[in-house]
Amino acid sequence: MASTGFEAPNSEKLGPFGGSKGSLTKDVEADEKLAGSPSESSSLKPGHDYTHRRLKSRHIQLIGIGGTIGTALFVQIGQALIQGGPGSLFIAFTVWCTFILAITICTAEMVTYLPISSPFIRFAGRFVDEAFGVAAGYNFFILQAMLVPFEVVACNLIIHYWSDIVPAGGMIAIILCLYGLINVFAVKWYGESEFWLALGKVILAVGLILYTFITMVGGNPLKDKYGFRYWKDPGSFGEVYSTGSLGQFCGFMACLVQASFTVAGPDYISMAAGEVENPRTVMPRAYNKAFGRLMAFFVLGSLCVGIVVPYDSQELADGFKDGAPGAAASPYVISMNRLRIRVLPDIVNALVLSAAFSAGNSYVYCASRSLFGLALEGRAPKVLTRCTKNGVPIYCVLLVLVISLLSFLQVSNGTARVLRWFVSVITASQLINFTVIAFTYTRFKKACAAQGISRDSLPYKGILQPYLAWYAMAGCIFMTLANGFPVFIKGNWITANFFFSYTMVGFFPVVYICWKFFKGTKVIRPEDVDLHQDVEEVEEYTRNFTPTPASGFGKILDKVFG
Repeated sequence: MASTGFEAPNSEKLGPFGGSKGSLTKDVEADEKLAGSPSESSSLKPGHDYTHRRLKSRHIQLIGIGGTIGTALFVQIGQALIQGGPGSLFIAFTVWCTFILAITICTAEMVTYLPISSPFIRFAGRFVDEAFGVAAGYNFFILQAMLVPFEVVACNLIIHYWSDIVPAGGMIAIILCLYGLINVFAVKWYGESEFWLALGKVILAVGLILYTFITMVGGNPLKDKYGFRYWKDPGSFGEVYSTGSLGQFCGFMACLVQASFTVAGPDYISMAAGEVENPRTVMPRAYNKAFGRLMAFFVLGSLCVGIVVPYDSQELADGFKDGAPGAAASPYVISMNRLRIRVLPDIVNALVLSAAFSAGNSYVYCASRSLFGLALEGRAPKVLTRCTKNGVPIYCVLLVLVISLLSFLQVSNGTARVLRWFVSVITASQLINFTVIAFTYTRFKKACAAQGISRDSLPYKGILQPYLAWYAMAGCIFMTLANGFPVFIKGNWITANFFFSYTMVGFFPVVYICWKFFKGTKVIRPEDVDLHQDVEEVEEYTRNFTPTPASGFGKILDKVFG
């Protein structure tokens, strides 16, 4: 995979980090010694970061993919296709990926320097202002917590593609129980389960790209060499909310909003920084490879969707209008039905289900870790820092699962409406989160300069800084304000849509101002930023780390995905 614009000036110096042979030969012993893990009798002692470094390189690679790819890439992307057409969809996803690249570069430089639990949330408080960190933390927690019921509802919808025997409430309960079991079993099992679930997403994404190429050149039962036919008829750019150039611009903006919801950033990789083994070697590689793979999936996926089905397809419109179950609204399934391809729609639906389940599983993990990070910094109740003897922040996980009970809104309000509610809040929250990361990086860079720390000495050094950070901030702020743009078009005002689109825009400053008022916090000057807290612990771990060699099939997996 081509470089994404990162430099690793000290990569040789930092790896493989030496250490006396046999000093840390067993995972559990190493984790307990280096993470400060308590004994079994005191395993629930609060106030310290007792998560364990057990995630391997292959885990972190696919956790990044698993947390990013969900039903939006395979199903809901069709809604944007209807509004903007294939040209607008492809351009919007390509443009948005440039902002994600900028955010990834910002995140990588900070997190590889200090790979701790919930890093960018805690960095916001350490490098900018305690109140800023609190607002950022709760914003991210709400983002992840809301994504869990979103994917649960999506899972239930997809399952009912085959059968309605199990009622919606029962299926939701089963899914939430599975999430609880996976996340409470300890990070080792989370990593393994997420690895295999994310692998299913990779197979699905690659398979659909190949399906598009094969069928467009005539490899289908109808022998129809349709190529880019739908880019010519009905055309490349659709119109929505108006006609002519204004309508096409609105169509492009609708696609850009969809891209800002669908394409997530490096936050899923970052959240696991405190639990990955040998982070200063693994994390740089993870950011580089994961970004390249994800952008290939999103950019090529947006291109493929516009190839396989026309944007004015009545079947596609009916799927979203009528709330067709499962992947019946997916452009790919509609294409398969048009080409009279048997069995494959069921296979695609099953893999989309695994994608939705995997994404929800990742969101439980990330939401619990973000809340855990807030608690470690004293910004959430201290009881939430309690971990089991296996390093799982148990009360954080349980609280996320309680919030996920919002999934049961589907039982009385209908799937389509509930999904729209969640999407509107999630999109704004995600954009605010990206803005926070970019701004925090600018403060980190200023602090390094003020304290005489050369960025050439860091494990990772991003290019074109701080210009990429400002570029990312400008794009994210613009999209945050434009998220609910349809309500401002004449004749389209809907109070509920405005409320859900801009609630988080008001929430963030309210939390910031309130915390600042009651706690009396101040913006931290660059020369006063603490750039050394927790660094010694990370460097000690790095000096003493001895890798545990994989064997058999695990060695093959590490080679392919590590």
